[in-house]
Amino acid sequence: MRRPSNVKVPLPYFLLVQITTIELTENSPGQKGISESDVCTSKPTALFAPTGGRSHTLSVAIPGSIVANAKSIEQKTLLVGIIARALAVFCVDEVVVFDDDGNSAQHDEYEQDYDYYDSPMARTNDQVNGTTPSKGYTAYSDPSHFLAHVLSYLETPPYLRKHLFPMHPNLRGAGLLPSLDMPHHLRANEWCDYREGIVISTVDHQKSRRGCNSNNYHHRNRRSNSPTSPPATVVDTGLSQKVVIPDIQLPEHARVTVRFSQQGPKHRAEPVHPSIPRSEAGYYWGYYVRRCRSLSSVFTESPFDGGYDLSFGTSERGAPLNTVLEEDGDEQRHHIHHNHTPEYKHLLVVFGGVAGIEAAIRYDPQLRDMAISPTDAGKLFDYWVNLLPGQGSRTIRTEEAVWLGLTGLRGLVEGTHRPKKSYRYNGSKAT
Repeated sequence: MRRPSNVKVPLPYFLLVQITTIELTENSPGQKGISESDVCTSKPTALFAPTGGRSHTLSVAIPGSIVANAKSIEQKTLLVGIIARALAVFCVDEVVVFDDDGNSAQHDEYEQDYDYYDSPMARTNDQVNGTTPSKGYTAYSDPSHFLAHVLSYLETPPYLRKHLFPMHPNLRGAGLLPSLDMPHHLRANEWCDYREGIVISTVDHQKSRRGCNSNNYHHRNRRSNSPTSPPATVVDTGLSQKVVIPDIQLPEHARVTVRFSQQGPKHRAEPVHPSIPRSEAGYYWGYYVRRCRSLSSVFTESPFDGGYDLSFGTSERGAPLNTVLEEDGDEQRHHIHHNHTPEYKHLLVVFGGVAGIEAAIRYDPQLRDMAISPTDAGKLFDYWVNLLPGQGSRTIRTEEAVWLGLTGLRGLVEGTHRPKKSYRYNGSKAT
């Protein structure tokens, strides 16, 4: 039976409350007629805002065996994407991929590739982070290489990937992974004082192909083709026009960080060390990928002067993380912690694989020569911590532990917390 149109049906109470709340919000003073319905939440608005130079760094070490533990190709690729997202969200500066089992492939080439870098941020190369020694699919033959390869690909700005990463079986599923969208992944219409680029040519090389792509270069009418002209480098930074760096020649196909003047990208740019955006301006400028043969080489091959001055090892046999950290008593640090320099310079957090960090010690020849057994795993670190005591699942997967660990250590990284000296591991169980 149809209800007559003139009959009014009372609204439910919770709807009346909602309508009243909206009316009060729209008519309240200071709102200028803007209602909550006018707020656009469909597009991301969180932008990284640098607050000053940052000298301290955050490093994470992960075993390559976690890739071997995944069954299908899709699972292996998705696992790397999950870890890469954590590295980007928590502003990790360096990720170390180490071998933790006796079956890991040993490549003579990758030691030479990684020695090429004189710092964790010097990423100008023809072989990006050692991704070229193997031409085949390495997720089964060399899981550490696969992990380092895909992590390097995801960290690279999208407009540079086609130049630095040729087609490879390891990357066939990488296009389906979520974007990292880090501060240096700039769009063509976005402005920043710094940009990542790739050297596509030098002016001297243009003499033999003067008519090729010459319309894309800035200052193409300057006397650069003269035999007496100083050298110059042409860099693709993802902008609509290429950038010319005068008075310098860089290797072709090299990745380079450039800094523009405040007047805009049409003015001259200069190459800078890749750590400059972080150390001088405070930008998070991506993570550097380093591969190691063993757990001990994570420490001995550290690219930082003096190595890591603060290290955390993660294990279910460690002390609860919430008991190791204490809140800093300085209230000012809680309000301007981004401008505060923590007590450490280079922080390292090491995660284990399926069998834990202890397995990495078992297959490490250098640690065996030092008579360090798996039961002495905690001696390698300043703090030996349990990320989640009382876990409901029998195991915590490594990709889950990375998110848990970086979340738990967030206060330490920001300077609002500090580790208790009484829990500093000295070879005996923490009390």
